[in-house]
Amino acid sequence: MYQEIDLDNIDINAEPPVEEPKRQYYFLAKCRRLLKNKEQELGRKLTCHTETFGCQMNARDSEKLAGILELAGFEEAGSEEADFVIYNTCTVRENANNRVYGRLGYLHNLKKKNRQMRIALCGCMMQEASVVEKLKKSYRFVDLIFGTHNLYQFAELLYRCYESDKMVVDVWEQSAQIVEDLPVERKYPFKSGVNIMFGCNNFCSYCIVPYVRGREKSREPREIVREVERLAADGVVEVMLLGQNVNSYGQTFDPPVSFASLLREVERIEGIKRIRFMTSHPKDLSEELIEVMAHSKKICRHLHLPLQSGSSRILKAMNRKYDKESYLRLVEKVRQAMPDLAITTDIIVGFPGETEEDFLETMDVVQKVGFDSAFTFLYSKRSGTPAAKMECQVPEELLKPRFDRLLKLVQEIAAQKAQKLTGSIQTVLVESVNDHDASLVTGKMDNNATVHLKGTPDLIGKLVAVRLEECRGFYYYGKLTDA
Repeated sequence: MYQEIDLDNIDINAEPPVEEPKRQYYFLAKCRRLLKNKEQELGRKLTCHTETFGCQMNARDSEKLAGILELAGFEEAGSEEADFVIYNTCTVRENANNRVYGRLGYLHNLKKKNRQMRIALCGCMMQEASVVEKLKKSYRFVDLIFGTHNLYQFAELLYRCYESDKMVVDVWEQSAQIVEDLPVERKYPFKSGVNIMFGCNNFCSYCIVPYVRGREKSREPREIVREVERLAADGVVEVMLLGQNVNSYGQTFDPPVSFASLLREVERIEGIKRIRFMTSHPKDLSEELIEVMAHSKKICRHLHLPLQSGSSRILKAMNRKYDKESYLRLVEKVRQAMPDLAITTDIIVGFPGETEEDFLETMDVVQKVGFDSAFTFLYSKRSGTPAAKMECQVPEELLKPRFDRLLKLVQEIAAQKAQKLTGSIQTVLVESVNDHDASLVTGKMDNNATVHLKGTPDLIGKLVAVRLEECRGFYYYGKLTDA
């Protein structure tokens, strides 16, 4: 929709529309007029900067924020030394909150030097009432606060922020509405995330996400397909379908729609060469999904399947709704259908009550599955979750040695698996010029592994054949080939 909107033809003196997203375009038009007036007053363009904390869903949300700011008339500053700075926050762990508080001190100093500066905070952290109260009391220099449920109202909130000389706070407890078709400033022209659902119904005992993201809401399949079709027409070759638990997509519809059926629809879209998705919950990974993946020519050979613990006792305390044996059976089914599939995972070390025996169960699963890589975390209390109140918190002196043992095993197995591909020819989507060597470009293989190779910037966004010449554990050095 937003491609056809002409903001200059919107009557900003009329009453704002009630229907979304038309209402937001009305306020975007008002923001654009407001910014033009400020530019004339200052004799320069106003600048902005969006900073993202957290997951890929937050990254996608930040692309929407950036798109709205650009359409309103801001120029990206490239740093927090800007006229409008927005932090899209994460609250999965306590230290994520602390990082934001620490950065706010820096922003306060910048604001003292720039009287035009506005500071906005949004995202998961803002859904915590205690956080908002702290900000209102101790961080009065913040201009705008909103949460996850009304992110689509950013244009309207931006206008309110500039019209008010007081802190604007607008945090919703929940929303049944999904509003898309808003401006997006994509980080990459050749790949894009696509939100297919929002929220989570799982309530793992260590996780704050269901409390800050709300209950599961799925987007209509036809809306998702239309979005992917537009992306393909705009040159996107890879999409990542995003949700807190994509495997439960469509279960709130009547009748239900399966994630596997959605994947079939997306696969039919011309121009899309690769399909990824994130994240899968083991309890909802169906045989239908395995079959669709196995027969697909576009779905990448990579599955992120969080384990969290290999101990059935700990998994029950985590409220994960599967046990060690069922997880191993699931992996066996997946591997039988797709022997070349890369499986990655998440593991928490030191969940309350974890004994040495429980930890060894986790090590056993890692050994049996042979993960291609794993994100390993030391358990840390997350206030507001049931696990934070559990007795038998594991002493810190036990956590680090266990973590080191697990990490060593994960890295050894991953390196062994990666080494097997050395010498093979793989398709790589080139994504960027290498950060450390401008003569190299960097890309991703189908299995999500990173490859560096000699190349020029004109390769970015292209799928190229690469011979893997050297394995460095978690990444490769390769060479272009005509094969």
